[in-house]
Amino acid sequence: MTHRNFSTDTLKWFDQHGRKHLPWQQNRTAYRVWVSEIMLQQTQVTTVIPYYERFMNSFPSVFDLARASQDDVLNHWAGLGYYARGRNLHKCAQAVVDLHQGNFPETVDGLVALSGIGRSTAGAIISLSSGKRATILDGNVKRVLARYHGVEGWTGKVSVAETLWQYAEEHTPEQRCDDFNQAMMDLGATLCTRSKPDCQRCPLKPNCYAYAEGKQAELPNKKPKKTIPIKTTQWLVLRNSQDQIYLEQRPQQGIWGGLWSFPEIATDDDGQAISEAHHGKVKNYSQTEPFRHTFSHYHLDIQPTLIELSKPHRQVRSDEQGRWFALTELNTIGMPAPVEKLIKHLSI
Repeated sequence: MTHRNFSTDTLKWFDQHGRKHLPWQQNRTAYRVWVSEIMLQQTQVTTVIPYYERFMNSFPSVFDLARASQDDVLNHWAGLGYYARGRNLHKCAQAVVDLHQGNFPETVDGLVALSGIGRSTAGAIISLSSGKRATILDGNVKRVLARYHGVEGWTGKVSVAETLWQYAEEHTPEQRCDDFNQAMMDLGATLCTRSKPDCQRCPLKPNCYAYAEGKQAELPNKKPKKTIPIKTTQWLVLRNSQDQIYLEQRPQQGIWGGLWSFPEIATDDDGQAISEAHHGKVKNYSQTEPFRHTFSHYHLDIQPTLIELSKPHRQVRSDEQGRWFALTELNTIGMPAPVEKLIKHLSI
């Protein structure tokens, strides 16, 4: 099997069929490419586009992003999920401004030293913003290479990933590296898809191992299955006589880090008693139907408890990371998707 024409055939396909009009492909800078690459991690292009455009309108430069509050950044991120990406984006912008005078490092090692930037993202930033040669290996590229070369094993395994990195390095051309990397991402996103790949239109079909052996559905091998655990929690949806709701800012580390959410207690705890002890006299108390929110590694079953206070405590306890919000303030803070969903469902 010959792989001599891999990059040539890929670039010919890109010239005819590749995506060239995405928002981050216009007025390319390291900043614009970086934001798009972080947003596109674990998220589809069609979902990212409106978030990206809104983000760029609010934070047109790395200086604007660095100056913004974390609440403002996470508010723009809310709904994209994987919120550590948003926190790292903000932290990285501040480092680029403070340590690099607003200029992104021009080497893979320099970029990887920043928060939230891995080896593949660094390669994408360098190649797509400047055209310089740098290798990438995102999920789409892994799938293309695993099928083309017949690489067995889960791509998240270190030894398998290193094999794929070697192939990626071997195929990446010296010239038109930006177009080649974009073409590889486009191939994986539009033709070499997870299910029902469109092999007949693929420029790599003549030498593709998976196509020749009929193993498109098997490659790349799936991650070994684990039973997803189920966790439970009770949310206290507190409302006072001024029509305000009470939210707490979650710790920076962990799920929904830095976002504002309802106070959480165990499902068998007495929500009314805890609310009276911490927040004020309860006027009305009821529970709605529980609902499930699924993360990549567990299910979270949420029991909302609705509590209306007649006499809230005048001050929030000093050991609590919370405050009362007017309803008009909610669109200025970052909240997890299920919190926004519940607020809309309850017509708060």
